[in-house]
Amino acid sequence: MWWWSPRYPFSQYLITLIEMDRKLVQQGAEARLYSGSFYGRPCMVKERFSKSYRHPTLDKSLTSQRIKGEVRAMLRCRTHGIPTPTVYMVDQESSSIYMELIEDSMTVRQHIADTQQQYPEDAVERLQPIAAEIGKLLGKMHSNNIVHGDLTTSNMLLKGWVDERPVIVLIDFGLSHFENLAEDKGVDLYVLERALLSTHPGTEDLFDTVLKYYSATNKKEAVEVMKKLEEVRMRGRKRTMVG
Repeated sequence: MWWWSPRYPFSQYLITLIEMDRKLVQQGAEARLYSGSFYGRPCMVKERFSKSYRHPTLDKSLTSQRIKGEVRAMLRCRTHGIPTPTVYMVDQESSSIYMELIEDSMTVRQHIADTQQQYPEDAVERLQPIAAEIGKLLGKMHSNNIVHGDLTTSNMLLKGWVDERPVIVLIDFGLSHFENLAEDKGVDLYVLERALLSTHPGTEDLFDTVLKYYSATNKKEAVEVMKKLEEVRMRGRKRTMVG
């Protein structure tokens, strides 16, 4: 058993307690994701690992900046009523973020796939509330100059329903940044469109609903962002044609 003393940093004591029962859940290109507990609460630990091809000093600096940016984006989202996991603690020494585990949830990607499989005839109609809520959240996020950077249905969790309205939690802000340019917001939407249509064929109407509610929520910028989205689409088509 571990006991804390003034000679043993209290933050390290907390980390030791968490790591005693943490388990690897997923490993990506930039980070490992673990499950654990924080003061008895289920938590997730996102640990960024170093890149051997980068100079150690540069690597540490870049990793630190990205962790700070990710946490700032999540906190700013929550400030403006956009659901994200609660951040419990940040440990720069191990490049780790300790955050709330969203229990009893599933990815929007899985929910869409399940709905398409169970209701092949009217899946798109049944999924309209999900698309509407996504549009509202993204409109609110962009109106506060938060760009997610990796909008996919895998980075959205469906936590449940309240008064027939889906509760969606946005996750994985590792590529996020703060920007007021319509170009960056258009690219954000384009990434979601490509991810949605490639993962869930036949959902064009769902993305139209996302844009409808996005525009209604982000009225000030909607026209300009839609123009930039179309420009990004055109560039994407050209790249596909050229190869």
